[in-house]
Amino acid sequence: MNANIGDRLHVHGNVVGQVDRQGEIIEVRGPDGGPPYLVRFDDGHETLVYPGPDAVIEPAEGVAG
Repeated sequence: MNANIGDRLHVHGNVVGQVDRQGEIIEVRGPDGGPPYLVRFDDGHETLVYPGPDAVIEPAEGVAG
């Protein structure tokens, strides 16, 4: 999994009733775009994330890839 600053991280809820979380990647700390990522979630919370299989990265708008 690789990302760039500005990409969006979507973490799908994996328990019934748990909502999906979405946020912007504001820092990439791993080599060559790999995790961990510092993510600012839509609720304003910032945390270091090692995405699992329930996560999807969407490229920033306007970036073809």
